[in-house]
Amino acid sequence: MQKIIFHIDVNSAFLSWSAVKMLKEGSKTDIREIDAVIGGSRENRHGVVLAKSLSAKKYGIRTGEPIAGALKKCPGLVIVPPEHSYYNEQSRLFISILKEYTPDIEQVSVDECYLDYSGIGNSFESPEEAAYIIRNRIKKELGFTVNVGISDCKILAKMASDFEKPDKTHTLYRSEIKQKMWSLPVGSLFMVGRKSADVLKKLGINTVGELACTSPEILELHLKSHGRIIWEYANGIDESEVNTEDADVKGIGNSVTLPKDVTELGEAKKVLLALSDKVALRLRKSGQKAGLICVEIKYSDFTKVSHQKVLEKYVSSCEGIYETAVELYRKLWNKNPVRLIGIRSGKLQSIDEPEQLSLFDYMEKNVTANEDKRKKADEAMDIINTKYGNRMITRAGLMKYDNKGDMQDEVEKG
Repeated sequence: MQKIIFHIDVNSAFLSWSAVKMLKEGSKTDIREIDAVIGGSRENRHGVVLAKSLSAKKYGIRTGEPIAGALKKCPGLVIVPPEHSYYNEQSRLFISILKEYTPDIEQVSVDECYLDYSGIGNSFESPEEAAYIIRNRIKKELGFTVNVGISDCKILAKMASDFEKPDKTHTLYRSEIKQKMWSLPVGSLFMVGRKSADVLKKLGINTVGELACTSPEILELHLKSHGRIIWEYANGIDESEVNTEDADVKGIGNSVTLPKDVTELGEAKKVLLALSDKVALRLRKSGQKAGLICVEIKYSDFTKVSHQKVLEKYVSSCEGIYETAVELYRKLWNKNPVRLIGIRSGKLQSIDEPEQLSLFDYMEKNVTANEDKRKKADEAMDIINTKYGNRMITRAGLMKYDNKGDMQDEVEKG
């Protein structure tokens, strides 16, 4: 059977979930139907817009902009503070319904996931019928709506779910790209941010179709590896599979929400080094090493992207994790301001588990010797920091950054 993938996205998740909670508690007003946003507070005018209603959007209010700016655009705006514990519970209920249909689900954020329809196709007349049943069940049982994008690859399924909202199903198969996607503005393509769009427009590339028909070598010349990625997306090239591994349970990771947006690769490297150090320490404390590294980026507009790599050799050292993390970050980053960076390790095994060495490993004795030195240095640091505190000894590359005191863990799952 042809591979078919759903991308399922909760419509304005935080706003919808707060609306459901308020209605259950007796509110007579559905904040989805008025000028309303989730985030910050009206009293001190601090914080940013996390979600907005459709009517608030008409005032030009954008996700991620300061509350003060939103109030200038719409003085009568209703501001509702976020309730993240409740959102997490609604997310759990949302995913639990989907898992009644198939275990082949990859959750990529609190409000969106991919579902591999290929294994359940015989249970429905068509993918569209299955999407309709799922949408209506979520709406009836949980009180909020979702969009479903359907395609034969993940990136196009995601693009399809972003078409007209709310409570819709859209298809975007590879055979439909020219008809449905190529006429769209280039900035509407996933992973094309403002800066990338500006570069493309200077090259005379204004639509997704023009991007798709441009030489990828020219795009790489101006946008480096990111140019190749968006060219592939414009042409529907994406062979990634739905990853059903429960990485939060089987992996160890850290992420950080930054006090100010990162706009330079050098600053991002400092964050990646600090996160790599933390993840490596947690791996060693748990007596494990990782065979997979994943990097997550959340941009200032709250768009999330992630990419992972299976390693040739298992690692538990900061340097081993950092090298891969930088490689993944370079591939992911579209030059837009970054608000959150995360590193997660997966495919864990015992640190004492023997590994089969290749002929190259035997020949490269210096590499093995360096790894032994690195391991001993890590062990020495662990002993000192465990006894005297995590900041008693640190890496030279982290000293300037650590002394700012501006990075704290947001998530530690394992």
